[in-house]
Amino acid sequence: MRKFCAVLLMAVVLSACGGREPLRSSSQLTVVQNEATLPAPDRNDLTAADRPSLIGPLDTIQVDVFNVPDLSREMQVDSSGRISMPLIGTIDARGKTASELASAVEAALRGRYVRNPDVTVNIKSSVSQVVTIDGQVIEPGLYPVTNQMTLLRAIASAKGLAEFAKQDDVVILRTVNGKKMAGLYNIDAIRRGNYNDPPIYANDVVVVGDSPQRRLFRDFVSLAPLLAAPLIAIVN
Repeated sequence: MRKFCAVLLMAVVLSACGGREPLRSSSQLTVVQNEATLPAPDRNDLTAADRPSLIGPLDTIQVDVFNVPDLSREMQVDSSGRISMPLIGTIDARGKTASELASAVEAALRGRYVRNPDVTVNIKSSVSQVVTIDGQVIEPGLYPVTNQMTLLRAIASAKGLAEFAKQDDVVILRTVNGKKMAGLYNIDAIRRGNYNDPPIYANDVVVVGDSPQRRLFRDFVSLAPLLAAPLIAIVN
């Protein structure tokens, strides 16, 4: 039995140490050889496509009304997504961009209180624009979403993959037009440029799967001292 386990351990170790195939050019990837120079990115490559930043519950915003300092203030959106201001009462801020909320405040002030209101809204901090990262990552939790957030960057925010992560079993859960949707991704394939690193949006849930093979490998490695003598005999 010990001899059989030693052989099985050797097989697991060899399979875990197998090398990767070399990178090859494809429709999604151009591989630059060692003697060539990797081109520098242009300006468009350095900026991500614009995504609207939406205001949500418990976000902190700054509202400035030009020439009316008594109405200018920093405030927190309440848990129902509303803000309260002097003269105009409550305004629903949930789901609005900063410019949309500024227009709503201007409309509420115009005519009755301020002749030609000029309102600026800035999002100071956001707790509503977050992604949930769960499963086999080092630090699961909620992480803020920015314009440039992608799957790999989201996982890096969670300190990377955990010991038992299954790289070809990473799921993004998303609600689109009220419908629950899921996408399955392979982290190793993305790293190798086989397809683009998918963007991550607010309220996405990323779940990294668990690899039973990695757990089995860890268990066999922990048995290595017990199997050392038969293993040496086999190697010799």
